[in-house]
Amino acid sequence: MNLHTRRITLAGPVGQLEATIDDPAAAAVLRGIAVLCHPHPLHGGTLDNKVVQTLARVFVQLGYRAVRFNFRGVGGSHGAWDEGRGEVDDALAVVGAQRDAALPLVLGGFSFGSVVALRVAARDRRVRAVAALGFPLVRFGDAATLRAPSQPRLFVQGERDQFGPGESLRALVEPLPPPRELVVIPGASHFFDGQLDAMQSTVSAWAARRPWEEPGG
Repeated sequence: MNLHTRRITLAGPVGQLEATIDDPAAAAVLRGIAVLCHPHPLHGGTLDNKVVQTLARVFVQLGYRAVRFNFRGVGGSHGAWDEGRGEVDDALAVVGAQRDAALPLVLGGFSFGSVVALRVAARDRRVRAVAALGFPLVRFGDAATLRAPSQPRLFVQGERDQFGPGESLRALVEPLPPPRELVVIPGASHFFDGQLDAMQSTVSAWAARRPWEEPGG
């Protein structure tokens, strides 16, 4: 599937943020907006990361506008790495720039981006749901980030994720109050190498169900 992509800049807390808008082809009515957060900026993470691009395709296929953006100091975004604090502010600014209040807004994130997405959801009630992929337990293992949001949450983790194996995450997710779901992809690594289709179908089935419209969502 080809994404109808355009590059834009958005106002961020410390200057402009580089972003892309991926729109459904010839969609008369948008079904929602998905803001997607990329992996760790100091380890090569950008809005063009393959997992983030796959997330964009999932949401575009479901009739959503997918908004990917570069955190401060990455690509054309102004500023410098801020230990995760300013990066949450960057994501909050991107969420705030989405003006159509009638459309449900969903957050997605991969690795470090999943941490940011969960932290933003805990602070901004405009966020209706969160898809967190490859949550990096090695670096963010205190579980406070997992407990903070109350919106419907989908966790997708590789069974062999080197930054947090699926069963290790299960031990932290299962005690959380609903609505929350965890899918462990058998044999998958942190980057879902060779398993992107399984990851994509998992997120697609969850988003197509629109869990924020379900009782308790």
